[in-house]
Amino acid sequence: MPKILLCDGHNLAFRAFYGIRELNRSDGFPTNMIHGWLKTLWRLEDEIFPDEVYVFFDKGGCPRREKILPEYKANRGSPPEGFSEQLEWVKKLTEALGYFSFEMEGLEADDLIASAVRQKKSSSRDLIIVSADKDLAQLVDSGVQQLLPPPTSNPKLGWRTLDPSSVKEKFGVPPNGILDYLSIIGDQSDNIPGISGVGPKTAVKWLTEYKNLENLIQNAGRVTPKRFCSAIYENRERLMMNRELIRLEEEIEFEIPEPRQKDLQILKEILVEMEMSKSWEEAQRRYIK
Repeated sequence: MPKILLCDGHNLAFRAFYGIRELNRSDGFPTNMIHGWLKTLWRLEDEIFPDEVYVFFDKGGCPRREKILPEYKANRGSPPEGFSEQLEWVKKLTEALGYFSFEMEGLEADDLIASAVRQKKSSSRDLIIVSADKDLAQLVDSGVQQLLPPPTSNPKLGWRTLDPSSVKEKFGVPPNGILDYLSIIGDQSDNIPGISGVGPKTAVKWLTEYKNLENLIQNAGRVTPKRFCSAIYENRERLMMNRELIRLEEEIEFEIPEPRQKDLQILKEILVEMEMSKSWEEAQRRYIK
């Protein structure tokens, strides 16, 4: 069955950046992320054997979510020094490898991936979302998996695949419960606060008993521990706001082209300019028969 990779560009780029440090061209231009990016893509080629690869990037923040919560992602600050300069080369490298690289002003990669899943999902192909972002677990379904990169803090853990059963095992709720689960506990990485003092175990307990966020709010007076009864009721608007923040856009329209050939001349030019001679040797071994 054909395999299609839907990659979260910024998520993978940050991991490539922090996975290799202090690597520069002779003139001092940083190349650590470019090296790490190419290494990641080649690892995916070797282990997944994808028929198509699509890479989606964030662009210009997310006005829809920032309007709902002005503090959305305000905790992240500016990218680290050397990241933005390399990101443009990462995108050029991605296209030279024949992959589809896409971004849209005011949208996040997660939303583009959700819309790509809607467009590409069928019984005749396997979709594999490549990202560590837990928001994307809500898209996992029959024929849709999530591939988690190794954590930078524990790379020995390796790559892990989530299908519907392993989403339930990891989070305690199935994929269709992830949205309500994250709405309750919040998402620290995106600066979305949950109900104070409520952790994953309590959220899973409530969703197991009340099935969804609406029922939980309607039964706020019956929940245990009792100290959270008033907290759920008083935060009911925030809970529904969190759900809207975490909900992924699935109706974005954009054209997904057919796979294209690798441009080995452009690839060579990039790798030579970045002084990545060994990478060019590896590229020739892989792609020139």
